Amino acid sequence: MRVAAIQLRSGTDIAANIEAASKLIRAAADQGATFIATPEMTHIVQRTGRQLFDAIKPEGEDLGVQAFSALAAELGVDLLIGSLAIKTAERRAANRSFLFGPDGAIKARYDKIHLFDVTISDTETWKESNIYDSGNRAVLTEVGDAVIGLSICYDLRFARLYRHYGQAGAHIMTVPAAFTKPTGKAHWQTLLRARAIETGSFVIAPAQGGDHDDGRSTFGHSVVIGPWGETLAELAHDNPGILMADLDLSSVEEARRKIPAWNHDPNFS
Repeated sequence: MRVAAIQLRSGTDIAANIEAASKLIRAAADQGATFIATPEMTHIVQRTGRQLFDAIKPEGEDLGVQAFSALAAELGVDLLIGSLAIKTAERRAANRSFLFGPDGAIKARYDKIHLFDVTISDTETWKESNIYDSGNRAVLTEVGDAVIGLSICYDLRFARLYRHYGQAGAHIMTVPAAFTKPTGKAHWQTLLRARAIETGSFVIAPAQGGDHDDGRSTFGHSVVIGPWGETLAELAHDNPGILMADLDLSSVEEARRKIPAWNHDPNFS
């Protein structure tokens, strides 16, 4: 199974972001990828609430949903758009992943469960709950023979979600993200490897990277990790680009057979 992770540096112009992402998605398909994943906030990175709500639309009117549905159908691929900002009320939004099938239909939606409400330093504070409503449903979906568990960015810190997916039969966990530079340097790959090792699963993590129009900086370093915790492919920078990897799904069962940790859960209180 050939997969691609797309690294972006999305700005505040939705049309320009769709065009930039589409160019890289086409290039990944030309290289043989049948499953292509993009980062969190693929079509807009905008931290100012007023300007965000001036730009985004409900799902039925969203330009990204329309464009990426058509693109998946044109290319005949499974296309995971890591997330789009979807207006759900006058001043509320969902941070929502979309999986489009090769016919362009929406195969799955996932709303980010864990919202990034943190104080990183005296000068950097985030409160996603001021804008976004959290999801309340874990979502499993399928691409070919692979079962995939969906997540977004800050979800990565909550191992219980991925354990649920693994025990439900997921072969692949997707973690589209826009990690900050400080947390990315400290924790990004360590957490991704931990989730892969704990569940014996592949992890595909396409990221935003670099300095964005709205003033934020993201870490980049998109990566694909194998079920033994090995790094299969990585973009060791924060520039836009394409990361390709070939996945052998049989290695999931092999990893779980070697370390059958899920059979060793003791009862404790």
